[in-house]
Parts: sequence; structure tokens; C-alpha cells
Amino acid sequence: MTLPRYRELAEVLVREVHTDYAPGDLLPTEAQLAKRFAVNRHTVRRALDELVAAGMVTRHQGRGTQVVDRRLDYAVSAGSKVTQNLAGLGLPSTTRCLEQGLVKPPESIAQRFGRPASEPLLRVDTVRTVDDAPLMRLRHWFDPARVPGWLARYRGGSTRALLTQHYGLQLHRRRVRIDAVGADRDDTRWLQCPLNAPLLVMTSDNTDAEGALVEVSVGRARADRLAYHVDFEEAAGRDFEEAAGQGHASPGASAASALFPSDEDDA
Repeated sequence: MTLPRYRELAEVLVREVHTDYAPGDLLPTEAQLAKRFAVNRHTVRRALDELVAAGMVTRHQGRGTQVVDRRLDYAVSAGSKVTQNLAGLGLPSTTRCLEQGLVKPPESIAQRFGRPASEPLLRVDTVRTVDDAPLMRLRHWFDPARVPGWLARYRGGSTRALLTQHYGLQLHRRRVRIDAVGADRDDTRWLQCPLNAPLLVMTSDNTDAEGALVEVSVGRARADRLAYHVDFEEAAGRDFEEAAGQGHASPGASAASALFPSDEDDA
């Protein structure tokens, strides 16, 4: 689907705010932007409205448009991928594999797969780094029958790329839950943040083309470096709960910690 011109311009400005500006910097004037992109000022104004709505900039009478937030704006949709989203923002990333193997899952994960908790699943723990700074750590739970030979193949990098290249799997999010939690001791180690620093935890049920669950992923991201948004226009014609799951914020960490237990809990 072709994006409206103002949306295309907004995406360009989002990338530039992340890479070229610091908090407090002023963007060029609407007239300067209109001349640069060969569009009218109304189009520029609508594009800037998108950045204002995302909390990235504010307008000040007589001063202009000011950058207030350098958090990465992560688009959540049925088919979005971490690497692809970050690359779209002009931010190359690296993914390090921390640990992987067959592990007995928490009961909440086993129930998602329709398995007894005593039956091991493939668990893959990774940490994603952007600009040489850790952004999020992820725990992937896979149905091992769908990814035979995974442990011999995966050494780091995009798990989605490996799923596509070696297993012919294009996964889609069926359900998403977003929780707000405080960083635990493992987070302080891998995300280099203070204990109890705010994190966003996104849990996704990821299915194949037939709707069968292949993976449950749990990403713990630094809230000072990343913000999630869901594009309602992408879900046009579908019920939002079908497109993005029943996502909602939780004030406590209990649900998220059950899905992504600490090393102490695993012991």
C-alpha cells in the first residue's frame, strides 16, 4: 500500500531525529522543510503532527519545533521484525546469543503450546545492541519439532532470518501483550541499566501461515531507549485485537517474570 506523502516525510524526519539531532535541538522551519522536500507547508505540518503525536518533538510559538525524545520508535504489527524495524530507522544492530538449549518451560509458556510443563521446549536467549549499547534482551521459546537442527545452526544474528532461510517459516504475531516492569539483576547485567529501571516487556505469540504456534518471544527493552507504537492504519478492515492482540500495560511484574524468569528462578 502506498503511503501518503506526509507519512513518507514523517518517516524520513523520524530517522533524522534519531540520528542527527539531540534533545533540545530545533528542526528546520516548515518553510525550509517544504523547500527541501518540494512539498507544500500543509504536508510538512501534517508530517510534523506525526512526530508531535509520537512524543518526539514539541512546538513552541516563536521558537519552532524542538526535539524532546530520542527513544527508538518501534512499530508493532503482525509481521514486523526487530532487525528490519531498526534498519528502517538507519540503525544497524547486532544480536548476540547468550544461551540456548532444551529447557522445561514455565507453565504459562507450556500452556500456550498446549504441552505439559514437563516437556522441554527450545529456549534461545539473546541480547540486541544498537549503537554499541544494549537495547533489549529476548527470550525465544520454540516448538523444537518445527526447528530441527537449530542448535547446530544458530550462533547469533536474526532468528527470523534463520527461520526463513533454513525452515521456510514466515512468522506473524497472533497476540501481543506489553507490560511495564522494573529491571532485575539479569537486566542490569545485560542491558547495563540500574536495578528497577523501567523496562517494557513485550510478549508475542508468533504463528506460521496456517496459524500454528511456532514461537513465543519475550523481549525486555529499556524504556529510556525504546517506545512501541501500533499503526492502526495497518489494521484497517480488521479488528484491532486480531491485528495486535490484547495488548495492555500491567503495573506489576508477576506476569512478565513468569514468562521470562531470572537465572535464579531457572536454577
